[in-house]
Amino acid sequence: MVADTHPEAGPVGLDLDRLTHFLDTAVGLAGPLRASLVAGGRSNLTYRLTDGHGDWVLRRPPVGHVLPTAHDMAREYRAIEALHGSAVPVPAPVLLCQDREILGADFYLMERVEGPVLRGAGDTAALPPDVAARCARQLVDVLAALHRTDPAVLDGFGRPEGFVARQVSRWARQWSLSATRELPSFDELVGALERAVPPAQRAAVVHGDYRLDNVIFGPDAQGAPDGVAAVIDWEMSTLGDPLTDLGLLLVYWDERTERVTGTRHAVGANPGFPGRRELADAYAAASGLDLSALAFYVAFGYFKLAVIAEGIHARFLAGQTVGEGFDSAGAAVPGLVESALAALRSGDWS
Repeated sequence: MVADTHPEAGPVGLDLDRLTHFLDTAVGLAGPLRASLVAGGRSNLTYRLTDGHGDWVLRRPPVGHVLPTAHDMAREYRAIEALHGSAVPVPAPVLLCQDREILGADFYLMERVEGPVLRGAGDTAALPPDVAARCARQLVDVLAALHRTDPAVLDGFGRPEGFVARQVSRWARQWSLSATRELPSFDELVGALERAVPPAQRAAVVHGDYRLDNVIFGPDAQGAPDGVAAVIDWEMSTLGDPLTDLGLLLVYWDERTERVTGTRHAVGANPGFPGRRELADAYAAASGLDLSALAFYVAFGYFKLAVIAEGIHARFLAGQTVGEGFDSAGAAVPGLVESALAALRSGDWS
């Protein structure tokens, strides 16, 4: 018990006094609670917590305006709870709190996973090229393992039938709620996507934001990344078409997305990372899925990221972002929309 210990001031988004009292009751604290913001998140806020003995990660929505159905902490917690112990590595869940008197929003706690996160060029440039290539293969292998997971583990998470058509409509609505400008090409893109939705090959557990910096690698004996230790950031997980995950992963392989991520592109900084075609071929071999309609899924990925970037831009303009690197997201949006249209028109995504 540390109820008599007065905690230090916490980072933005955490009331460390209230959180200390809550966690002392919920898990028992061995000492004063300390918290620090984990850099790199563009959406939900992530904090490292420690009492000098336990080491946890706390996730909560961004401060300020939150779009309907976005930043669902209960959904994210349920996903890692369901997948923990499966072939898809995730952090161990600790607790979900939906009492908004504590932090003003839902939040959850999970065990911290130790290991490198390849977020930007500074994390990848010095890696031996064969290590970068190995990381890419492991990234694809885990994605294929996720898509082989029995969808029943997330029963009730969504309706796979008509998933992609609903996703196009959903993200178009999200745009209307956060748009900071008129962008006629966006309306053109929505119509083009609606007309081109392909039939899904199978239902699968979908991560929703699968990319290189949403996994934690386990360190090898020399500390280099080797093996995926945990997949993180499950807020958009659902049941649906697995190729939406692959399409978005290939979008993030594009160096132009660094304006959204706020860091120099991790993949472009190391020649060992394979190109998008090789990455897709590896996924096809691991999953057995037909990729003949992949241009649509890449276009959908650009579309989705454009909406996410516009939401980041809206929060930045409102002064509701926490941390650095949010100022460039808005400038990326028109190019993302044009890339989506180009993929649909030409059928060339590579």
